[in-house]
Amino acid sequence: MTAIPGYVPATRTSGELGIHSIGEFVMAVPVMERAVDFYRSFGLDVREDGPHLGLHTPTDGYRWGRIVPGPAKTMQHVTFHCFEADLSRFRAHLDDLGIARQDPPPGFDDAGLWFRDHDGMLVEIRVGVKTTPEEKLEIEQPLTVPSMRNALYRRNAPKAEPRRLSHLLRFTPDVDRAIAFYSRVLGLRLSDRSGEYIAFMHAIHGCDHHLMAFAKSNAPGMHHLSWDVASIQHIGLGAMTMADKGYAKGWGFGRHVLGSNYFHYVQDPWGSFSEYSCDIDYIPSTIDWEGLDHQPEDGFYLWGPTPPEDFIRNYEAEG
Repeated sequence: MTAIPGYVPATRTSGELGIHSIGEFVMAVPVMERAVDFYRSFGLDVREDGPHLGLHTPTDGYRWGRIVPGPAKTMQHVTFHCFEADLSRFRAHLDDLGIARQDPPPGFDDAGLWFRDHDGMLVEIRVGVKTTPEEKLEIEQPLTVPSMRNALYRRNAPKAEPRRLSHLLRFTPDVDRAIAFYSRVLGLRLSDRSGEYIAFMHAIHGCDHHLMAFAKSNAPGMHHLSWDVASIQHIGLGAMTMADKGYAKGWGFGRHVLGSNYFHYVQDPWGSFSEYSCDIDYIPSTIDWEGLDHQPEDGFYLWGPTPPEDFIRNYEAEG
């Protein structure tokens, strides 16, 4: 695998410093009502939170993101969670690296450590609950039995409800710089990559195959939010519901190679995507995962329809 300046290889050293989860993302959009319709149709619990919209998972009520008004769609910041004992260590770590501290945006508190990443996006590290699973989550696979009809009537089909945010994939002009920054500063580790085009990174304290991913573009931007659902059937139900609501454009049903998850992507009103995903690979904290470089034609997807022409188009770079 090609050497990456600043990249820290995986280790099992006791006390290794690294964030453990995504706590929350904050994204600006120009028309808040469109966000309400899209994310509520997608299966999230959308709540008014002062001037913001909170995106919660229906079962546990956890708030994974906030939508704020802005002139264009853009990811304003991402909050990562660390263990309580590690916050002071991160403060010293940032100082040692010479990373300038930033003020939080108006309306957000200063309990965490605020700074900018390699592309200038605002990042926060704060103490918070571990939202990454402690082990690989099982997917629901109801047994079919003979002598009866096993499928529900469509009118009785349950709504697909995301269980949690699995990962974010962002555009970046320099994938190597993204890997170097997020490994050196936040303690993420490389899971897999395909040359200069895309890289997947995981947290060291037990995590899905990727918590963050980066795809090459001429400018920063957000490609997709990936939401874990309980079964392949929920992926299909979600895709059907979104099409019925007018959000038919996307990509799927298929299966990825890097991460192994089953997927269906739905294009949002701003050109990026939200993904229904299940059965992603899991990297326990007790193993040294070898991050490999894969040929793009082997590493994109195992099967599925041909991706739409604008699947890797960065609409944020255009305006």
